[in-house]
This record gives sequence, structure tokens and C-alpha cells, in this order.
Amino acid sequence: MKPIIEKLTGMNALSDQVVAMDLLIAAKSGARNYAMAVTEAGTPEIKELLTRHLMEALDMHEQISAYMEEKGWYHAWDTNEQITLDLNNINTALNLPTQ
Repeated sequence: MKPIIEKLTGMNALSDQVVAMDLLIAAKSGARNYAMAVTEAGTPEIKELLTRHLMEALDMHEQISAYMEEKGWYHAWDTNEQITLDLNNINTALNLPTQ
């Protein structure tokens, strides 16, 4: 999308927010998968390796969450605020001009 169109439709900020949310979801999924893998590890060495990766995934999730909270895109501890934000994003998406 051209930058002027992005500005006019409000998609410039929403695009960054969508990318950040996708990254957050991927980080959350990765952490969950590593946690499961740790419980299934067959040797202490594999368990240690997976645990290190789990800690890195949790750190990445924390960094992404903090970034999104700073931008006002994520309100993990305020459910009502997050619902309001989600509803606003839905309305923005529904009101985008079609081709």
C-alpha cells in the first residue's frame, strides 16, 4: 500500500500493530512448544538445551509485550481496556475501503 493511502485509511499504525501482534502470538506459541518439549526430553542434556531455548522464548515474549504496552497496543493486565482496543481495531478493519 502506498504511504499516503496508509495514512488516509489509518492503516499505517494498524499495520505495525498487526505485525507486532503476530510476532507476540508466535513468541507465545514458541514458548508453549518449548515448555512441552522440556517435559518430554529424553536426556538431561536435551532438557538443558530446551530449557535455555524456553528461557530465550520467554524473554522475547516479554520484550514484545513491553514494546506493545508502551505503544498502547496491548493491555495484558487491563481486560476492559484490551477489549475496547480490540473492538476499535475490528471497527477500523470493517470500515476499510474496498477496491
